Amino acid sequence: MNKPLVLAAAQLNLWVGDIDGNVAKIIAAATKARDEFGAQLVATPELSLLGYPPDDLLLRTALPQAIAAGLEQVAAASKGIHIVVGHPEFVDDAGGRRTYNAASVYRDGRLVARARKQLLPNYGVFDERRHFTPGAPNATVFKLDGLTIGLCICEDIWGPGPTARAKAAGAELLLNINASPYNIGKPDERRVVLRQRLAEQDLPIVYVNCAGGQDELVFDGDSLAIDANGSLGFEAPLFDEGVFPLTITRQDGALTFSGERRAASSSVAQVYRALVQATRDYVNRNGFPGALLGLSGGIDSALVATIAADALGADRVWAVSLPSRYTMDMSNDDARLEAEALGIRYSVLPIERPFEAFTETLAPIFGDRPIDLAEENMQSRSRGVLLMALSNKFGPVVLTTGNKSEMAVGYSTLYGDMCGGFAPIKDAYKGLVYELSRYRNTLAPAGKPVIPERVIERPPSAELRPDQKDSDSLPPYEVLDPILEAYVERSLSIPEIVAMGFDEATVRRVAGLVRRSEYKRRQAPPGPKITPCAFGRERRYPITAVYGDR
Repeated sequence: MNKPLVLAAAQLNLWVGDIDGNVAKIIAAATKARDEFGAQLVATPELSLLGYPPDDLLLRTALPQAIAAGLEQVAAASKGIHIVVGHPEFVDDAGGRRTYNAASVYRDGRLVARARKQLLPNYGVFDERRHFTPGAPNATVFKLDGLTIGLCICEDIWGPGPTARAKAAGAELLLNINASPYNIGKPDERRVVLRQRLAEQDLPIVYVNCAGGQDELVFDGDSLAIDANGSLGFEAPLFDEGVFPLTITRQDGALTFSGERRAASSSVAQVYRALVQATRDYVNRNGFPGALLGLSGGIDSALVATIAADALGADRVWAVSLPSRYTMDMSNDDARLEAEALGIRYSVLPIERPFEAFTETLAPIFGDRPIDLAEENMQSRSRGVLLMALSNKFGPVVLTTGNKSEMAVGYSTLYGDMCGGFAPIKDAYKGLVYELSRYRNTLAPAGKPVIPERVIERPPSAELRPDQKDSDSLPPYEVLDPILEAYVERSLSIPEIVAMGFDEATVRRVAGLVRRSEYKRRQAPPGPKITPCAFGRERRYPITAVYGDR
């Protein structure tokens, strides 16, 4: 390598199962990298040909032929540039079929190298051992203008073995392609891991990741390059799809990187961007013309409406106020003000008549039993019926507005406020909802917040009975959220949480609510993962089980 070398990170927003569309994106990225940036190599993300995670799509009998055809197209497009493409590799022999998570390097129509993922994650949201066979413990290296590059896939860089083998095989640079989903703190976590591998092998690393939303996962990109000194010479923008060049120079025998460096952003800004991206991709890729939600005048629905408007545009969001006999005038006013500030469509459908019809129908059976949770939930379910009727008639997906604190303890109504197709803040604790709302208001013109300040300041309430407040049924959120974080995110025992300074009776009550609400969460719509342990795809607990108060 006698002159600088240009590599391009293709940080693509891929669509699971859309092989033709993904091939077109890969070829377009390669063309742009070669023709606009003069790149000698373009690297695309893990399983870029099929998208990630493919799950049981890998079982479809027609898939191997479709993957082979896609690889032929990529190979044919590799004129004058190395293309690194991720894909499943199907191997049939006397032992049956084996499927590998693979990456191939093509140049001028020929296969230069192929790597197979060695470390298959089977924790959290990952389930790769269900479908993939681990690659043999060896190294994949290839030459590029005198530079020896070691190629590995995602999890292979989270353990020391593959990196050590690449170094032993003569690699001067490690190229790692990924489908690494976002959660709070993930960008910092990646850098810690990369610096660990670098310290062990003194091997510079180029890290390429995908961007975009896929059901309950959202990918933040965060492609980067780190040199032998641990310095970041290149950082792609978070969540942005694009082709980003970086220049590699050899100085006194050491490789250095130069390229785009994104501006720093706060954690809450990153989370907000993740929720917007996830909502946009879910609605658009599932063919919905827009989104619909119940706008109550409370902070949760206000935040969801804002996320939806930012994701889809105001013209594709429809907010419906569904007041009951217990809804405060303030809530009705705030719902209208929120809709006006966002410029979204706004309708009012009172639920009094449906609610009365339900109560009259049930009166002969309910008799003189006192009003209780049944009547509260009938109000919520009346709203669900109306929202779903609008969705069925006009096509927009219903967005639910429940947060993680509520979902954890079952402070939600099946077939009521849980009724919908996507849950944008399902993994955001109530405290984070406040932070996100305040953050979004900082992006609005001065004096024109999209979420009224009194919505943020006043005590939250479901407004299903007179003078109701969330604190009537739940500990204050500043107490509830850290207990949930310890119990759900870190799986701490009740004694361990009590030792953190929390009241034992409160901890036991919260833990009991979490356990008893599992059946509800199984029926909740999907929503984007942003915490280290999300309900749904990641945290999988039995509904019917006895574990006791541990």
